[in-house]
Amino acid sequence: MAHRTLKEVRTARPSRDGDGVAIQRISGMRHAGMDPILLLDELRAENREDYIGGFPPHPHRGMQTLTYMLHGGIAHEDSEGNRGEIRGGGAQWMSAGRGIIHSEMPTRDSDGLHGFQLWVNLAASEKDSAPRYRDLSAAELTQWRGERGSARVISGTWQFPGEALEGPLAELAPRAAVLDLELLPDAELALSVPAQDNLLGYVYQGAVSVAQRDAHVQQMFITGEGDTLALRAGQDGARLLLMRGRPLGEPVANYGPFVMNTPEQIEQTLREYQTGQFPQGAME
Repeated sequence: MAHRTLKEVRTARPSRDGDGVAIQRISGMRHAGMDPILLLDELRAENREDYIGGFPPHPHRGMQTLTYMLHGGIAHEDSEGNRGEIRGGGAQWMSAGRGIIHSEMPTRDSDGLHGFQLWVNLAASEKDSAPRYRDLSAAELTQWRGERGSARVISGTWQFPGEALEGPLAELAPRAAVLDLELLPDAELALSVPAQDNLLGYVYQGAVSVAQRDAHVQQMFITGEGDTLALRAGQDGARLLLMRGRPLGEPVANYGPFVMNTPEQIEQTLREYQTGQFPQGAME
């Protein structure tokens, strides 16, 4: 076994997006150690004015989103005619492909929001694909329970001690595997992982250590090479998202919600959107 170490620990920065929604953001658009993960937002707001505006209709191209809610609800609607709602423990996946316009708005019964949105890159060969969408309730996610903690497996196959569990979101799995893990106080857990994958973790409660280096709340850790991730929770336990994926190794050009491979492709996308030639047009 080759145990992974921590190459870098990054702290999220407070920001606002959409119609004033409070978020904590970590961006890695051209970060080789995060590839194919592009960005992670933590949506965490208790005051109504910090989330009620939501994310009104806006475009995307060339990437995928995964929205995962712990508390509160989000309603999705897009220019392909897809509609769906998720609440605590549910997940929404969307591949923008060659272009889509969507909105993500808090449901009326939301009393505060806590969740995440992950951006995952599409390979150059996939950026002109048709948009796709799927949502999953908490009951549809794969569950793991052990002596050291519990987990929800969203996508990909994860090797727990003595068993491998696969998440239901197969559409995202070829590019990124995502796991929501909870560890009990001072618990230790070792997971086998593909040596070729980049592997990240985002701590949203408590603290964890990897190879005697710590990551705390609202911090993302980026690991080095190896086929085993050994985690130890802090004295108050830990909750974290684990994310991994095979790096694409392709150039990234981005502007706002558009992620392509060259500046020329971004300029073409902007021209199409500004002149009404964007493939899906506006939402009705």
